[in-house]
Amino acid sequence: MVEGRCLCGAVRFTVSGPMRPVVACHCVQCRKTSGHFVAATSAPRARVEIAGDVTWYASSPEARRGFCGTCGSSLFWDGGGSYLSIHAGALDGATGLALAGHIFVADKGDYYEITDGLPQFAAEDAAMTTKVP
Repeated sequence: MVEGRCLCGAVRFTVSGPMRPVVACHCVQCRKTSGHFVAATSAPRARVEIAGDVTWYASSPEARRGFCGTCGSSLFWDGGGSYLSIHAGALDGATGLALAGHIFVADKGDYYEITDGLPQFAAEDAAMTTKVP
């Protein structure tokens, strides 16, 4: 079991069972919501328990983003379906997870380079984002 929380602790969550490797998303919406890019894992929705009041923002017709209404911490990306994306920076302690690659690199900011040698995709890559055990 892995635990996570927002900066102020008003929203806490636990994830039971394995999570997908971390994927870095460089899309405009992730950059705007986080101030940089978002690194997120995901888990089956049924294995994520959330305590506290998450504020949800409908960022597109297909998805919403969850954050703490008190401290503003970005916590979740919810595209519907049976999986919930979890911002890796909100996880507490050691996770055993590793960054697997980058999506939406065509939208990345011009102020940084991606030099880690991991796979990069100009847009979405379904094979990478659905690698959930």
